[in-house]
Amino acid sequence: MNNLCVLPVVIPMATGVLLILTHARPALSRAIAISANILSLGVALALVETVRADGIQLLAFGNWPAPFGIVFTVDMLSALMVAVTMVVSTATLLFASVSLDDRLEKNFFYPLFQFLLMGVNGAFLTGDLFNLFVWFEVLLVSSYGLMALGSQAYQLQETFKYLVVNALSSALFLIGIALIYGATGTLNMADLVFKFPALVESGMAGVITVIFLVVFGIKGALFPLYVWLPRAYYGPPTVISGLFGGLLTKVGVYALFRTVTLFFAPTSSFVLPLLCFVAGATMLLGVLGALSQWDFKRILSYHIVSQVGYMIMGLAIYTPLALAGGIFYIIHHILVKTSLFLVAAAVEKRYGTTNLRALGGAADGSPLLATLFMFAGLALAGAPPLSGFVAKFMLLRSGLEAANYVLVAVSIVVSFLTLYSMMKIYRYAFWREETETVIVVPGEPVRTFAIASLVTLSLVLGFGGALLLPYVEIAAAQLLDPTAWGTVVLEARLR
Repeated sequence: MNNLCVLPVVIPMATGVLLILTHARPALSRAIAISANILSLGVALALVETVRADGIQLLAFGNWPAPFGIVFTVDMLSALMVAVTMVVSTATLLFASVSLDDRLEKNFFYPLFQFLLMGVNGAFLTGDLFNLFVWFEVLLVSSYGLMALGSQAYQLQETFKYLVVNALSSALFLIGIALIYGATGTLNMADLVFKFPALVESGMAGVITVIFLVVFGIKGALFPLYVWLPRAYYGPPTVISGLFGGLLTKVGVYALFRTVTLFFAPTSSFVLPLLCFVAGATMLLGVLGALSQWDFKRILSYHIVSQVGYMIMGLAIYTPLALAGGIFYIIHHILVKTSLFLVAAAVEKRYGTTNLRALGGAADGSPLLATLFMFAGLALAGAPPLSGFVAKFMLLRSGLEAANYVLVAVSIVVSFLTLYSMMKIYRYAFWREETETVIVVPGEPVRTFAIASLVTLSLVLGFGGALLLPYVEIAAAQLLDPTAWGTVVLEARLR
């Protein structure tokens, strides 16, 4: 039992409560929030190393062991997700601290930010389906406040739609939880590893599987359930869109990786073929939506959808290499997508718009920003030897080994279309002659540093992909052995 497991939730929770009291003092709130994030980042990295050295870590609340009590179960996938969450949230927080005006900061931006992290980390760490629902609700309530920050008409309209979509998916989530508890008498994921297969003969396993695939498909923005995302993520201040775009849909993707590998794929023959189709359709339709747009933020929003397809491709192929590639892709995408949105926010700060037809000359005004965008855009498209190439190479190789040639072909075509849309942004926003007056705003060195830190990590994962490979391979091996995972959790006792 390891008390380190709960700190990624406790630190942002305590910080959020404190920041409510200091919300009217932006300078103090910034210092507290950034310090708490750095502390949480250190804890997350320590948790990754602990899992690597000692295996799965657990914490049973109230000394009640699974399946009778609430447990946090931290395997390598959980630890990596918490670590990358703290990396991108710290960079985003630095960017926001010199970008948002005092009015937005005083409207509880920093407390909402911390409560969002609390919900995200809780979702990654919990070992119980009902508490997964609870942590989803915590992060959603926080995201509603952040999405509406600024109270512009478009924001409020899209926030309302976002709220309605998530309320419906949450209601369906509760129905699925009720069905699975009624049929098995448990909601502990480790316990369900052994009890869920008994539902196959009654047909209940298939019904429950479909419900959860729809729920997590909505939250992860998979085909055909992604239509809410591009407009919703366009509304908030761009720095907030960066955190949402890089992070929030990955919580739904994580939930799919966790539940499909633990009990849905081993009990339902239709799950993996369905996910193959969904992955291909999500990739293709997402990138086609991006190609039709002429706004920096809208293009990136559609690419969120498209890139989620690659992650699901790894899950659908369901081999050690494919799962490792899918996890690598999740980490790569969180870093790169957040950095691209922060570039869009920096461009908007300098020029007052993200409309590509109204932009131009950003490379002359900020050559470093243009260079950072170029590397991040190429990484998103999968150009060698960047992080996207490493992840896509793993996925393509696993797809060929599994003889899934159609999905491999779709993924290659989508990569070229992604590259085209990144070239489109570079051509209109950075390359052509300047068409807008530059707005001189303070804080540009901090904003550039925040973007550069994420892009540098992406470069490290590309040129030094071997650094991350052992960790994602451990994560994939743990996912592919749910019986061992469940046994570790159920047999754990306080010493």
